Amino acid sequence: MPEIRSSRFKGWQRVVLVKVAAVLFIVYTSLVAAQGQPEPAGFHVIAFYTAQSDQAHISFVHEANRWLAETAVKHGFTYDSTSNWDNLNTDFLTRYQVVIFLDTRPETAAGRAAFEKYMRGGGAWMGFHFAGFALTPSDFPQNWDWYHNHFLGAGEYKGNTWRPTSAVLRVEDPTHPAMRNLPGTFQASPNEWYSWQHDLRTNPDIKILVSIDSTSFPLGTGPKPHEIWHSGYYPVVWTNKNYRMLYINMGHNDIDYDGGTNKELSFTFGNEIQDRLVINGLLWLGRGSGSVK
Repeated sequence: MPEIRSSRFKGWQRVVLVKVAAVLFIVYTSLVAAQGQPEPAGFHVIAFYTAQSDQAHISFVHEANRWLAETAVKHGFTYDSTSNWDNLNTDFLTRYQVVIFLDTRPETAAGRAAFEKYMRGGGAWMGFHFAGFALTPSDFPQNWDWYHNHFLGAGEYKGNTWRPTSAVLRVEDPTHPAMRNLPGTFQASPNEWYSWQHDLRTNPDIKILVSIDSTSFPLGTGPKPHEIWHSGYYPVVWTNKNYRMLYINMGHNDIDYDGGTNKELSFTFGNEIQDRLVINGLLWLGRGSGSVK
């Protein structure tokens, strides 16, 4: 009898061990398969740029492409960039949930029509600094009414500070997803700050998210007197309530123009709080979480 009990016990052990081994094998093969395949990205971002004029804008574009590629890996989205503005067409844009303009805007009628269709269809956009510029007469005249007057709401460029300097910025709407975990005021990276033709405070479609705090004045070093601001209200980050979009005025690095070396004297990224603003904005735009308004 003891021998029979011993024989049955060993058989029971073998059955259990076989089942455990089978489970472990399934778990192991699942882990191996998962390691061989990257996790699907949350969303896809495409950045358009020109990077052909003004060394400060060129510097920013190269810096932004590096930083955004690294940020995409950390936060689970994909990042592509192109200087071919002919890619701004309906078929190409269907691959992406977020479009970025790093330094300029589309100049062809076809590209402009495709972008407007994309945005009206629920696409998302982030624009930096020179992407909002328009001045008549100039190489970038105000010849796109929907974009400058309705989408951005700012109209033409009016003026700027000089040289690129840091500013204290004030968060105007801490409830917006792009402002998540930002302090009430923070020190921005050096930048050439823009003023605009239209007062965005009077536009019911525009929600101003960040503006220059009065403690920044005087802002700019000149040498021309109008390049130094002593007072006034200057929005630097805003959204249009009718679209999923975010305009950010930052994006002009300081360059050694006077010395003639074109050496980079400042950078836009690497500022923890300002970086957080951009990341918050991208995640809001890409994931479609939080109210557009």
